[in-house]
Amino acid sequence: MKEGSRFVGQVAVVTGGASGIGRQVAERLATEGAKIVVWDRQTADIGETRLVDIADAADVARAADEVMTRHGRLDILVASAGITGPNTTTWDYPVADWTSVIQVNLLGMFHCCRAVVPPMLKGNYGRIVALASVAGKEGNPNASAYSASKAGVIGLIKSLGKELATTGITANCLAPAAVRTPIFAQMKQQHIDYMLSKIPMGRFGELDEIAAMICWMASQECSFTTGAVFDATGGRATY
Repeated sequence: MKEGSRFVGQVAVVTGGASGIGRQVAERLATEGAKIVVWDRQTADIGETRLVDIADAADVARAADEVMTRHGRLDILVASAGITGPNTTTWDYPVADWTSVIQVNLLGMFHCCRAVVPPMLKGNYGRIVALASVAGKEGNPNASAYSASKAGVIGLIKSLGKELATTGITANCLAPAAVRTPIFAQMKQQHIDYMLSKIPMGRFGELDEIAAMICWMASQECSFTTGAVFDATGGRATY
């Protein structure tokens, strides 16, 4: 396959594609031929934008139906939308904020997977790539809701990958360490410094590094791996 043509003819949905990792992935998929549909709560100037609240199951189902009506296929889901929530101890964590993080990061992931699998089954092909986090493996202090939500994402994708193992659909997740994106604005500097201190390479991940890995996971080349958690942590991850 020629360089830059891995995704020609394919339709890719990218949640959180208006900024950060999602935006970088959407741009790269587009340069390699994919038709991009961004699901976000804000508009994006790449591909088609659908204003979607992933915490709302009906809204996600509607958006998936619109993709099928317009394009007749749905080949790739890159689910990168998420929020961090406040940085505080578990016993001081506001219940409303905890609920919000779980609704967006975990229930939102479930809603998106639930909506895209039937169209993918219809086409006998699909790639689901979910953004988890090393926090979901290790648990970051003062980020219990975020850590719990990402641990849930890992469990969800492991289950989904096994359910789809005999189909043409793979489901995997990427568990990065911190990558400097606009989501840092939601964090305290003390927490950002803590995350950096845990990375043996001594730096944060770069958007293009994460996008390159995700695009491989979203490609036909990723054909014998499903239900897996890929590492992008600069040496932090121990398993």
